[in-house]
Amino acid sequence: MSRTESPDVRTVPPVPPSRSVHVAAGEKLHAVGLPGLTLTVRARPPAREGLPPALFVHGLGGSSQNWSALMELIADRVDGEAVDLPGFGDSPPPDDGKYSITAQARGLIRYLDASGRGPVHLFGNSMGGAVATRVAAVRPDLVRTLTLVSPALPELRPQRTAVPTALLALPGMGSLARRLTRDWTPEQRTREMLALCYGDPARVSPESFELAAREFERRLALPYFWDALVRSARGVVDSYTLGGQHSLWRQAERVLAPTLLIYGLRDQLVAHRMALRASAAFRDSRLLTLVDAGHVAMMEFPETVARAFRELLDETGDGAGTGVTRAGRAVGAAAPAAEGGGAARG
Repeated sequence: MSRTESPDVRTVPPVPPSRSVHVAAGEKLHAVGLPGLTLTVRARPPAREGLPPALFVHGLGGSSQNWSALMELIADRVDGEAVDLPGFGDSPPPDDGKYSITAQARGLIRYLDASGRGPVHLFGNSMGGAVATRVAAVRPDLVRTLTLVSPALPELRPQRTAVPTALLALPGMGSLARRLTRDWTPEQRTREMLALCYGDPARVSPESFELAAREFERRLALPYFWDALVRSARGVVDSYTLGGQHSLWRQAERVLAPTLLIYGLRDQLVAHRMALRASAAFRDSRLLTLVDAGHVAMMEFPETVARAFRELLDETGDGAGTGVTRAGRAVGAAAPAAEGGGAARG
């Protein structure tokens, strides 16, 4: 796979250490400049040369750090990079101020075209799952496999607990949320976020909680934090209203890549009832339900997600092993006791 960069890519200075960015052992951050767009990319060197590339895309309010645990577990199978979407993590806002799902997808396509890394094993969580779906639909040549963790695909009846997040998209709600939470400590914000995203927040270690709180505090100090969050939430809501060929469900039907769908029964942001609809929409899908997981299964149960992805690779010809069952065949499987969760495949 050629790794030669196109003339449209420029190397920009790395993230300054003074910003207290967390970089796990074995990871490296670098910034990639495209016309009108700069993306910060978190990379983990592969276990050996020649492994196929992978790209990981976070959700609303998240960052490339959301994928660190999973990236480490599958570094023997893929050459992984996780991107900070514009305005999140350590990527500055886009010059044109556009945060729609389509704009995010175009940015990723531009990066893959310019870097020459495609086709990739593409991962997406929540909003990142919607972005990844659009990329896979419009540019099938760039995607080997697609792994979606609680993708934000349109729901007619969102869960009650997801309504406050959706309300951010309304005019003036971002300013109201900022005023209502201005006295919250980083620790309080982190607890609220974990309670919303995790099936069981108690699974988060004290060290991870401290890192998350520090990262929350750092990002709150950025002048564009609330604007990026509100505009991105608006982009997700707007994507739910698109019809015809631009509908995310219609685009899911166009995806050719083998697709692994992962949902948590305790997810408060994406209803588990969407799992069956998604498994029917993606033409070559496998479905994994984690009984104890919430919205970020790759952070809560990274070993289980890694094992499912390895099985996907084995089934699609990247290894010799048993594969995840195809959607529509309901069988049960117990997750390892070390992870404390149950899994059901269908």
